[in-house]
Amino acid sequence: MVRPAALQNTVTIMSNQSKGLLITALGVLLVTPDSLFVRLLLAEPMVIAFWRSVTSAGMVLCFLCATTGLRGFSDVFRSGWAGLSYIVLIGSTAPAFVLAVTHTSVANVVFIFASMPIFSALFSWITMKEQIDRRMVWTMVIVILGLGMIAYGSGENQIASWHGDLWALYVSIAYAAALTAARQARHISMVPAVPIGYCGAALLIAPWIDPLEPLVAQWPTFLMHGAFIGAATCLLTVGPRYISSPEVALLVLLESVLAPLLVWAVIGEHPGSWALAGGMMVIGTLIISNLLGLRPKRATRKIKVAR
Repeated sequence: MVRPAALQNTVTIMSNQSKGLLITALGVLLVTPDSLFVRLLLAEPMVIAFWRSVTSAGMVLCFLCATTGLRGFSDVFRSGWAGLSYIVLIGSTAPAFVLAVTHTSVANVVFIFASMPIFSALFSWITMKEQIDRRMVWTMVIVILGLGMIAYGSGENQIASWHGDLWALYVSIAYAAALTAARQARHISMVPAVPIGYCGAALLIAPWIDPLEPLVAQWPTFLMHGAFIGAATCLLTVGPRYISSPEVALLVLLESVLAPLLVWAVIGEHPGSWALAGGMMVIGTLIISNLLGLRPKRATRKIKVAR
């Protein structure tokens, strides 16, 4: 017989899990049109990066003011090298992402982004001495082969280019390194570091561009782009607190599937056969790997509930 306390704990676990799945899935759906916005905006890449950084930073600041206030900024600055590394890395991904989408196909960009868990595991092994098990080693090998197929296809696709592929690879590595830095300072929230990094990137870009003229002509699209990214950033920061890492990884992989399909449907950008083959190899491998990593945790959870 299940005790009332155990039943209450079960309800809480299911409630938290459902909440985490819903919030994270919504965040993934909001970040999916990111590449499409870059394609639709008629402006120089750095102008797009500038307004993407400014508007999304403003959205995150509004979220912070409505929830926790501004006290979290002092915690970020007191976190030392971990906080500083996170700020610099996250800030650098804003222009790098726009350059990646500008110089290669959207499919290449999101498929390369899917390799982020591999770099996260490597950085965790280097900086935090976390062991890499056999499952992750095989995952890395197959993902690298898939990335090689994507890179090979860039030479045969007029839309794709290895220059953009390199920028996409940098974004994947930078995000993985930023997440590792955040884990090193896991006692504090790194959400306040996001607008700092984005605003820093915008300030560095500003002297080299004329951002006002494109904004006047396309301000609804610019603002919508930033709003989507800002809202997605907040949701993808809150949601993973309630679910396990494999569950987060599986949901985030939805973007890699949906983003190229969305761009293909709206503007007719065909990803190319090599990109599709390599992307499916990367995504399929990560799905299987994460499901294998998730299975023991679900078993453990069932045993706890039975008690």
